[in-house]
Amino acid sequence: MKRLIYDARLKSVPEPTLRRLPIYHRYIKELKKDHWTFVSCTDIGEEFKLEPTQVRKDLEVTGIVGKPRVGYPIAALIAAIEEFLGFNNVNEAFLVGAGSMGAALIGYDKFQDYGLNIVAAFDNDAAKIGKIVHGKTILAIHKMPDMARKMHILIGIITVPGSAAQEVADLMIQGGICAIWNFAPVRLRVSDNIIVHNEDLYCSLASLSQKVAQAIRLRAEEMPS
Repeated sequence: MKRLIYDARLKSVPEPTLRRLPIYHRYIKELKKDHWTFVSCTDIGEEFKLEPTQVRKDLEVTGIVGKPRVGYPIAALIAAIEEFLGFNNVNEAFLVGAGSMGAALIGYDKFQDYGLNIVAAFDNDAAKIGKIVHGKTILAIHKMPDMARKMHILIGIITVPGSAAQEVADLMIQGGICAIWNFAPVRLRVSDNIIVHNEDLYCSLASLSQKVAQAIRLRAEEMPS
């Protein structure tokens, strides 16, 4: 039985902590390349403009314990974060929606470094079905539920337009998929036992745009009249 990348322990962990841990992980791996052997909460906090106490609370969820005035052994800390987040468990996933975004995700080989392997992609567009995208043959979507059951796929990735996302989610769930990474700009209606993570690019863009507009206003106010 495959292990799902989602761990039950994560339910009690604050979302901001879950989002910061992979960022710490990338930074700490860079330190390892520079031959660091220990890293402290202060080191990490200074890099990301966070209080050391916040960093310590974030790292505590992995179960690792640092040494006073020394910090954490780099190798052990990397291993603890990877184990906690499930990076060591390569989970196979199906992707539905072989447009520009879907194709980009299929071609992103770094996913396997974080425990995810997109093994098949599907679409309902006859012009896309049968084409090969980054080594994956695009399959007809009606094949997806049966293949998911036979291959025991647990993770589904949705990169279709919002109008089709709910139907795709329903098909995934019919196939036994119980965790959905949703890139469509809609909220999915699923039962409580289905894990859904919404990657809302529109909200991220709106936040970025607002910050840019604010920065432009502040710059204009600071300019001499």
